[in-house]
Amino acid sequence: MTDSPETAEQEQERLPDETEVAPPMTGSTSPDGGAGPAGSAAEAGEDGGPAAGAPYESADEMATRIKELTADLQRLQAEYVNYKRRVDRDRDLVLQNAKFTILSALLPVLDDVDRAREHEELSGGFKAIAESLERIVAGEGLHKFGAGGDPFDPRIHEALMHSLSPDVTTTTCDKVVQAGYEIGGRVVRPAMVTVVDPDPDAAPQADAGEERSGPVPELRPELEEES
Repeated sequence: MTDSPETAEQEQERLPDETEVAPPMTGSTSPDGGAGPAGSAAEAGEDGGPAAGAPYESADEMATRIKELTADLQRLQAEYVNYKRRVDRDRDLVLQNAKFTILSALLPVLDDVDRAREHEELSGGFKAIAESLERIVAGEGLHKFGAGGDPFDPRIHEALMHSLSPDVTTTTCDKVVQAGYEIGGRVVRPAMVTVVDPDPDAAPQADAGEERSGPVPELRPELEEES
């Protein structure tokens, strides 16, 4: 089938539009044999001068950039060290709080052991269990404090009753009603004690007796008679 004249003319008009022109390749040689744009850039850097498009055009700028990057690295390292210290401190704090909570729950059991020991009911297998329990809690850092004759300290003692006595010169713990416990210097429970205060009426009498007695006369040996 032969195309009509109108169709052949339309095809001839459409052929130039469909033809693709390849872009020039970078770095290729020009038709006259010279180097392209890439070759010119390479030749510009061969004489020791700064190459076109280089990020740092001088040694001073490069040294400044190196100092900035080094400072950034040192800052990041310091931040990491501080972060690691905070993490370790928080981990230790969580461990101490967990230990504090668990050992605090065992205080009533330890009080029962102390009462059984006072009434001489701690014997046999129960004695072995009680002593094992005391060793375990002591190994975890739980220490018992409070004894008769200790100076009264309101930070670790709780006074239940006061009395006067001429035998003491300062406020002193008399009897321990309930022992106190601490973990690493942190008081878990203060010791409940009875307190004895110095008797203010006993001191003047002692001073008066000393004044009445007076100084002791010095004894001198008798002189020997001359023969």
